[in-house]
Amino acid sequence: MRNSLDTLATALRVKTDDLLKASPHLAPLRPAVGIAPQLTDAELITPTLMEAMPGFTSEARWLRHARGHLRRLFPYLPQQPGCTSA
Repeated sequence: MRNSLDTLATALRVKTDDLLKASPHLAPLRPAVGIAPQLTDAELITPTLMEAMPGFTSEARWLRHARGHLRRLFPYLPQQPGCTSA
């Protein structure tokens, strides 16, 4: 299960990054000055998309799972208020 979750996360992150590069108008606007982001848009979007896949009903529970199982792929995961899911 771990390998397949790693493979899924990697493939989804690459695909998300490619889509954002191909369609830069979809990425959020970044001010020219200010604090540099700690992660890329793809690094934020990928775990958020993955939250819906395993059927987690709680964002807090998903973030605990991601910190325990995906930390090597996503070294920085925002705290719960920093993450949003639909």
